[in-house]
Amino acid sequence: MARAVAVPLPASAGKHAGDENFPVASLLLSPTLRPQVLAFYRFARAADDIADNPALDGEDKLMQLDDFDRGLGGLSGAQPALDLHAALGGNSRLLGHAATLLHAFRRDAMVNHCRSWSDLMAYCACSAAPVGRFLLDLHHQPVNLHARADCLCCALQILNHLQDCGDDYRTLDRVYLPADWLAASGFPLSQLAQDKGGAALRHVIDLMLDRVEMLIDQAAGLPAAMTDRRLAMETAVTIEVAQRLAALLRRHDPLTRRVRLSPLAYAGALVRGVIKGLRPTA
Repeated sequence: MARAVAVPLPASAGKHAGDENFPVASLLLSPTLRPQVLAFYRFARAADDIADNPALDGEDKLMQLDDFDRGLGGLSGAQPALDLHAALGGNSRLLGHAATLLHAFRRDAMVNHCRSWSDLMAYCACSAAPVGRFLLDLHHQPVNLHARADCLCCALQILNHLQDCGDDYRTLDRVYLPADWLAASGFPLSQLAQDKGGAALRHVIDLMLDRVEMLIDQAAGLPAAMTDRRLAMETAVTIEVAQRLAALLRRHDPLTRRVRLSPLAYAGALVRGVIKGLRPTA
């Protein structure tokens, strides 16, 4: 799934609310901006549902996604796109982030694998990074924060891919793990349909988590650099959640069960994140 993942949108825009790791339009955000955030989220979820619809072939998916693209112009097209255009008052910069998401959904309609880590990161640049950039621009944050937000968004995206690697394969025949790493480890793709990954998959997951943790480290200073304290708190909470989820994925096999934070662990991340987000601007 092309998961529009970032603060505070869900790690998977195509899942039900109970399956998501991150809150939508959190109460930490300004009430005046929540309608715009929700409109962006609904746009992403609706487009993702098209890309993941098994009843549609690739060409049908592309046609419907083109309708979303047209809708961002505000005159005609898919209703969620028209609603987003209205919510953003036709702001072309903010709408451009939504248009970039559509590139990822189009790829999902036609391609079912990632060749390498570089290929996965290029995918995340369209499927995840635009969400963080949207939120930064919506909150009038400095453009020089985009790179750190990209790191956080891509980390969240990949963590969600790891959580769902079995379901993605079984239900969508999609594999977001680097194909070259899987081949080098001797892991057969058919085993993703099983309930245990084994040493070969563990090796690939750990390689990915090494890089995910580096991405999270690069994003660590983002909340302190923000001028909007509400967004800073939300971002700090999300960093805490990502760190804890990465640690869980180090210890558990995502094929055996869905790896997710407990309510208590999430509450701890919330408290720590709010405290960090309240620190003065760097």
